Amino acid sequence: MKVESKKELADKVHNIEKEKKIKRAILTGATGTVGSALIRELIDNNIEVLVLCRKDSVRNCNIPSHPLVTKEYCDLSELNNLKNKTGKQWDVFYHFAWSGTTGAARNDLYLQNLNVRYSLDAVNTAKEFGCHTFIGAGSQAEYGRVECVLKPDTPTFPEMGYGIAKLCAGQMTREYAHKLGIKHIWVRILSVYGLKDGSQSMVMSTINKLKNGEVPKFTPSEQMWDYLYSGDAAEAFRLIGEKGIDGKIYVLGSGQAKPLKEYIMELRDVVAPGSELGIGDIPYGEKQVMYLCADISEITADTGWKPSTQFREGITAIIQMMLHKY
Repeated sequence: MKVESKKELADKVHNIEKEKKIKRAILTGATGTVGSALIRELIDNNIEVLVLCRKDSVRNCNIPSHPLVTKEYCDLSELNNLKNKTGKQWDVFYHFAWSGTTGAARNDLYLQNLNVRYSLDAVNTAKEFGCHTFIGAGSQAEYGRVECVLKPDTPTFPEMGYGIAKLCAGQMTREYAHKLGIKHIWVRILSVYGLKDGSQSMVMSTINKLKNGEVPKFTPSEQMWDYLYSGDAAEAFRLIGEKGIDGKIYVLGSGQAKPLKEYIMELRDVVAPGSELGIGDIPYGEKQVMYLCADISEITADTGWKPSTQFREGITAIIQMMLHKY
């Protein structure tokens, strides 16, 4: 009879942990395109969901209604005092909520610093609810302007408060989660598009302007860009929750980049073929990122995930869901 070595036993335990199925998950920031898509993904996989959301948020209507979904009203500032009254032990805590994601607020240093504190509070909440895994939503802004494919170990040089705070939150929540005995994974999201996205995003604002007969205006749009459909992003987050490796950083995108103007023209051809586009009508902004592409090899190796939705398919799906008021 073969006696297993310590390494073989450790590998066996690791593989068991790696394949741990999710039965219950908690989400903050569930009203955006990634959060709402993840809820639908979890429902489709028969996973119970607890959504922590602001009571006065006008976007709460984005949270899917389903017997598996429960809403608990909780502002970010109240996270640290939230108690588990569900009588259940939860598995994975997904932290997407973040204040000041657009406009001048991205460089409001005091506000961004509060986000770091709230992220640490979220780790406490994960512990309170018995979660074995904490998954935080990072950003490509942690890298700053980099002219190469983005990998987990690509040097980070964030240039504004938002990116600085995301980088800090990733590092500090990892340290704190491990101190509390919780598995930690940080996912740096590039550009995700989909239903329930903000009206000011490039994709949604262009769709709305084209549908209204307006001429959307753009920069020269020469930057190489990596867009990922929200449904694919949601599947990645579910699989990372089940199979992701403790302590790792994953970069989430489609893994392919092409000029932004090609996305814009493809979008136009789906929504309003032949419509005029104001490409080059406005200048690039200060510190414009000109290259964005994810190396997804580690996500694929660890979870088996690969994106399956082409950009045109994703835009078509958004239009169809808008028509049916999904």
